Amino acid sequence: MDKHIILGVHISNRIQRAVDVQRLLTEYGCNIKTRVGLHEVGTDVCGPGGIVLLEMFGEEARCLALADELNKIDGVEAQRMIFGH
Repeated sequence: MDKHIILGVHISNRIQRAVDVQRLLTEYGCNIKTRVGLHEVGTDVCGPGGIVLLEMFGEEARCLALADELNKIDGVEAQRMIFGH
């Protein structure tokens, strides 16, 4: 792969959307090199929204297909960053 593909995924209701998102992340697991999850958490709060950053690996079309599939889930928005070498 001659490009770095990073997907940023915003999930507006993690509890409600977790099963659908996790199903896709598992399906595309061999194309995910790095996964970082961010959400608000504290002593009195566990925020309902979250962001997942994915560093992709493999065929570009397959990597971008994950973003397309994630965008089909209500309350989930995936955006792409593609860096050439």
